[in-house]
Amino acid sequence: MPTSLDKVVYTARAHTTGGREGSSRSDDGMLDVKLSPPKAMGGSGAATNPEQLFAAGYSACFMGAMKHVAGMKKIAVPADAAIDAEVDIGPIPAGFGIAARLAVSLPGMDRAVAQDLVDTAHQVCPYSNATRGNINVTITLV
Repeated sequence: MPTSLDKVVYTARAHTTGGREGSSRSDDGMLDVKLSPPKAMGGSGAATNPEQLFAAGYSACFMGAMKHVAGMKKIAVPADAAIDAEVDIGPIPAGFGIAARLAVSLPGMDRAVAQDLVDTAHQVCPYSNATRGNINVTITLV
């Protein structure tokens, strides 16, 4: 059963036309992108695509979750922390599916502390919670 929100603190709104060969714009104008299928999917690759946007969104959200957890644990996330995200798309019996991989770099942080931070962030990150049990997600501390 889906988890219900106790309280909505923000709602993102976007208007998309043309699908994978169109454009998407947020209601506040902060996001305004052209969309194009990647060459690997027969497109021109001339613009961003939904998988790139998902990779950027998931990695940014996960970094935010790590910072939130670090604050609760009273530890610091290294200033040069980074996440490399990969999102795959491919056929599944019911159409198409995605899979995601996050490679988390926390330079200079004790490995056990860093792994605990990553594991806890994976429990609180909204993207992790949305994808859990729905797609394959691999999160690796590098």
